[in-house]
Amino acid sequence: MHTTGTARAELLSPAEIEARLAEASIAYLPLGTLEFHGPHLPIGLDALTAHGVCLEAARRIGGVVLPPVYQGFGGDHARYPWSIMMPGGEGIAGHVLATLERLDALGVRRAVLFSGHCAHEQLELIDDLERRWSGLTGRALELTATSVDRCASTPIAPDHAGRFETTLLAGIDPGLVHLDRLPRGAAPDPDEDPYGESRFAPGHPLRGILGEDPRDADLAEGAALLERLGAWLADIAEHGGGAG
Repeated sequence: MHTTGTARAELLSPAEIEARLAEASIAYLPLGTLEFHGPHLPIGLDALTAHGVCLEAARRIGGVVLPPVYQGFGGDHARYPWSIMMPGGEGIAGHVLATLERLDALGVRRAVLFSGHCAHEQLELIDDLERRWSGLTGRALELTATSVDRCASTPIAPDHAGRFETTLLAGIDPGLVHLDRLPRGAAPDPDEDPYGESRFAPGHPLRGILGEDPRDADLAEGAALLERLGAWLADIAEHGGGAG
């Protein structure tokens, strides 16, 4: 287990990066977006959580974590306040492929592309990038792509700005979670689909929040949730595969 020193590549000198890669030749590429996540969470949540889970995986098995990329596309929140989404995936794909080419040239053996933004368009993009990279010849670098919603054994179901994402961010940086900014009005209709169209209606107390109501979330569960996801991602980084 590698537990000493930071894994954040942007804070390391070349010699420090090489020392970490000599122990575990893994580079993590966190991917997110800038997107509305309710009044209680920052717009950078997807990239922040992806980065945090990657750091937890690297704490366990080593490697380096590149800075998160705050770009994403797809989903139903593009027109919400301060959502800054890409119109398509071409720019993101170009950025990732150029990064992979450089990592390959530098001798890194495995890269893990990890998305905190889970719109189906983004997930199709990262899966396609994995296929495209594996089809290239003359590349020693292996790529595994997955996302924060693909861990099958989390104690809280993945969501968008609901209990899962709120709790996970609390495990990474509790100062960024502000449950007091959520309206404390009536609870949603118990028969409501928490992922349905009603959650997009103006005036809904959980407008733009898809999933379990975060207002009663136990933020103390965040540390354990982060550890679970970090252990899952560390296993993928060591052995490949995206199921958990």
